[in-house]
Amino acid sequence: MMNTTHAAMGVALAAPLVVVAPEFALAAALAGFFGGSFPDLDLLGGQHRRTLHFPVYYSAAALVAALVVLFAPQQSTVAGAFFLLSAAVHCVADAAGGGLELRPWEATDDRGVYVHPAGRWVRARRWIRYDGAPEDLLLAAVFSLPGLVLFDGWVRRLTVAALSVSVVYVAVRKRLPDVEMRYLR
Repeated sequence: MMNTTHAAMGVALAAPLVVVAPEFALAAALAGFFGGSFPDLDLLGGQHRRTLHFPVYYSAAALVAALVVLFAPQQSTVAGAFFLLSAAVHCVADAAGGGLELRPWEATDDRGVYVHPAGRWVRARRWIRYDGAPEDLLLAAVFSLPGLVLFDGWVRRLTVAALSVSVVYVAVRKRLPDVEMRYLR
């Protein structure tokens, strides 16, 4: 899935706080946005979906952080919990997408996400065929609705920007491997 889809998922996770705990909604949404994006920073230098993708560890840390929120509900604890929860959801959701090959629509690689405690890769399910597929854009749009409707300010601006990037990325996605091969290698 696209990084922007994961970011929108993070905001959507925080959406119930608009009603339940509005004083924490902004912090949770911003942390969810950035937590949803964070694991993909491993594209910059590490092994993608292995270096910063920790589905088990983020999930365990999010559970501990949620317990901390129960006993010490503050902007910082809520933000930390939503950052970790969004990172965990990102990592688990990556297994629903395509593999790690340069042209994932060719379906030649089954690596979905690495599970460190098990020491193995979870296979790619291809429910979202590849990052930047039309269904990925649809999913990004659906998950962007809470950011567009329930929030204003920074959350709405980030959501609009991410959705705009998504549209452009989907439009050029299948050309990117050729650009990479020609200019970046």
